[in-house]
Amino acid sequence: VQLQASGGGLVQTGESLRLSCVVSGFTDDHVAVAWFRQAPGKERIYVAGINQDSSRIDYSDSVKGRFTISRDNTKNTMVLQMNSLKPEDTATYYCAAAYARVAFKGGKADAWGQGTLVTVSS
Repeated sequence: VQLQASGGGLVQTGESLRLSCVVSGFTDDHVAVAWFRQAPGKERIYVAGINQDSSRIDYSDSVKGRFTISRDNTKNTMVLQMNSLKPEDTATYYCAAAYARVAFKGGKADAWGQGTLVTVSS
């Protein structure tokens, strides 16, 4: 099982970034995927999640209306489009996968990506 995240970088306040994550190796295609982030000195927190057929999507209040999560099952890829970025969005972003989406609410997952750093300057 492998998750490979990419797309982080340094941007200014108000700009956009697009994070991608390739998910491979699961024996069952029915996995939910999500993004978490961890700011320096803070705990890792849930950002957004999407179930296998994209019928259930949710966001943390801090990113709702600015971030959009999506997935393309034909390419085993999920994307986090981040718009109107703020300095408080600065963090390492992790993609995650789980057979049960409820696991994300407990900060857990069956597999984690390596993290990609997003830095938003003011």
